[in-house]
Parts: sequence; C-alpha cells; structure tokens
Amino acid sequence: MLGACYGDWSGRWCNLPRFVLALHLTSIKAIQLTMDNKPIQQGTTSRSYDYPFATSPDILRTHEKDAYLTSTLSVQASSILRSLLGARFTHRYTDTINHLTELLYLGLTTLLGNRTLGEEYCDVIQVEDDTLRLASLSRRAGYIASVVFAPWLLAKTLPALRRRLRTKLERVVARGKQKAQASQSRALRFQEYVLKHLDSLTSPSPIYALSLATFYFTSSYYRLSKRLFGLRYVFTRRIQPDEQRVGYEVLGVLLVLQMIAQSILHVRQTLLENSSGQIATADSAAIANKEAEIFTGSTVEERFTPHHLPKGPPQTTQTPVLDHPRYDLSTPSTMSWIPAGQQRKCTLCLEPLRDPSVTTCGHVFCWTCIQDWVREKAECPLCRQAVLPQKILPLRS
Repeated sequence: MLGACYGDWSGRWCNLPRFVLALHLTSIKAIQLTMDNKPIQQGTTSRSYDYPFATSPDILRTHEKDAYLTSTLSVQASSILRSLLGARFTHRYTDTINHLTELLYLGLTTLLGNRTLGEEYCDVIQVEDDTLRLASLSRRAGYIASVVFAPWLLAKTLPALRRRLRTKLERVVARGKQKAQASQSRALRFQEYVLKHLDSLTSPSPIYALSLATFYFTSSYYRLSKRLFGLRYVFTRRIQPDEQRVGYEVLGVLLVLQMIAQSILHVRQTLLENSSGQIATADSAAIANKEAEIFTGSTVEERFTPHHLPKGPPQTTQTPVLDHPRYDLSTPSTMSWIPAGQQRKCTLCLEPLRDPSVTTCGHVFCWTCIQDWVREKAECPLCRQAVLPQKILPLRS
C-alpha cells in the first residue's frame, strides 16, 4: 500500500504527509465526537475517550501566555503610533491602545473559532459548561465584549459615580450633624462610615479576590467573564493513568485567610473609631475653630488649599494646572539662557519643554510629563534616583 507511488521507499516518503494528516483529522474528529457525547468508532472497536477539564496551572499558563502576547502587540502598536502621531498622543491614549490591541487579538482568534496561542501552547480548548460542546458564536462574542469593554466602562463610569455619591453623602452628613446635638444616631454613623470607605466599598477588587479564590479551589472560571458566559477549558491531550494533575488549592486557602484577616482588622478599627468618636469629634471641632480663626479673611489659602484643587499632581504639589503652559520653549525667546537643541526638549515626550521643571537630581522635564511619571513610579526616568512629587520645582525665567 505505502509503496504504490514511486517504489518501495519513495512511496513511503510520498504518502507520509497523508498519513500524518489522517492522524491529525482523526484526533480532531475524536474531540468533536467526544464533545457530542458520542462514541468513537475505530474499525470494529468502539471506544470513548475522556478529555478532562483543565486544572488551574494549565489555565494560568494559558492566560499568562496570552497576556504576554497581548502586551507585546500593545508595545509594538504604541511604537508605531509614537513614530506617526507623536509621544503625547500615544501617552494620552495608552489605555485605549491596550484595549484595542486586546480586542484585535481576541477577534482574530476566539471570535473566529480559533484557539489563542496560549490555548495551543497548553493544549486546552474552550467548551460550554452545560453542553460540553465547542463555544458558540454568541458566547464567544459576549466573552470578548465583557473582557475588553467592561474594564473600560468601569474606568469611565466608576469615578463619576463616586463623585456623585460622595457629594450627596457629604450633604446628608452635614445636615445630620446640624440636627444632632448630643449624640449621633445610627443612621448618621452609618452614613459617615460609607462616606469614609466609599472608594473601598465601590471597588470591584473584593469581587475579583473572591472569584480568584473560588478558581483556586475549583480550577474553573479564572475570569468573571468566563463564569458569566459559562466557558470552561478542557485538556485535549490524553492523560496517562499514572499521570498526576495537581491544583492550586493551597493558594486558595492563603487568599481566604488573607481576606479574613483584613476583614477582622477592618471591623476592629471601625469599632475603635466608633468608641472614640465623640472625643475625636470634639477635638476636630476645636482644631477647626482655631484654623478658622487663623485663616479668616485669607483668600489666598482658601483658593489654593489642596481641598479645593483637583486630585493628582495639582493636589499633591499644591499647584494649580493651567489650561495652557506658562512657559513654552518652542518659542526661542522663552528662557533663551537654555541652549538650543536637545537641551530644550523633554526626554519623555521628545517635544519642546512646556513649563520646564527640575528634579532633585538635576534633570529637567515638562511639568505634566514628570508629574505623571512620578505618580506611577517615584524615581527619575534617567538616573533612577528616588523623586517625590513635592520636591519637583518649576523653572522660572
């Protein structure tokens, strides 16, 4: 049979690719038939292969591989946009570039019914948890939409929601304090508690931590999107009888203990604050009265107090941010004592300096560029010396 093409050995080499292709098609057919809960026919013998669900190490390796590839594509896309549209544009739309890169990666793999490179690397495939069939198009599209657009939507809507809630709670608490004279009611104390811990109460981090702990115990649904759309991984390689597959249950126990310890400490701190609430309220009222006497009629302090400045570099450095730069070195007459050339350009945005500011190590950058950098990493971009936002000084001519 194998020697019918060009002789004995030449026929074997000629038909070898067909033989390999037949084996590959047979394995794919075996997976599909197993998903449909049908036995696999091989000649006169009927056998059914059992493909187990993937364990937590396989799923974690899959996501880490996909995250590495997505970040690589994002870096390459950022470099292309930086060369075409400039560094300021790329820095401004970094999050958008990351989301679009992830959407492109998942759209070319998962949406089309193909496996991602991470899934191929770990020999896993997505199936529906209720039917054990390959994931349908609607579930794949919903999963991609929730993975890409849900974090972006939360980042856009959550700060605005917090501001509205904080403004409303401050108004209600202030009105309640004016009415309550001797002792505070439980409702008022609860409102003060919510106002103080509004950021942590509206943060999705506890939900993510609980979902991650559940994943460590059950080895299913690493992401909330997969739990929402019912997508699980199965291991496509046959498992030998003596092969052991371990999980990460120990990490789940440690994560649960960490959440319990944090909850106990939080409850303890809250009880201590409530027990000493009256004394703290009296002390704060006295201090507020003294400060009011000191700064009465001082419009400069009232205007530039950090409470009245927006969050970020303005509030940290107690310096308001103008709509346009005060000193723009693209004009040669501005700070002419700085030599022309690269010394008048910022090494972060590669453009002429705008409101040049110097760090404690002596390097000069744009005010907004160095403040954004230090807020993410408190060190100089050039010499890696530690830099605090309060220590950055703007240059004046």
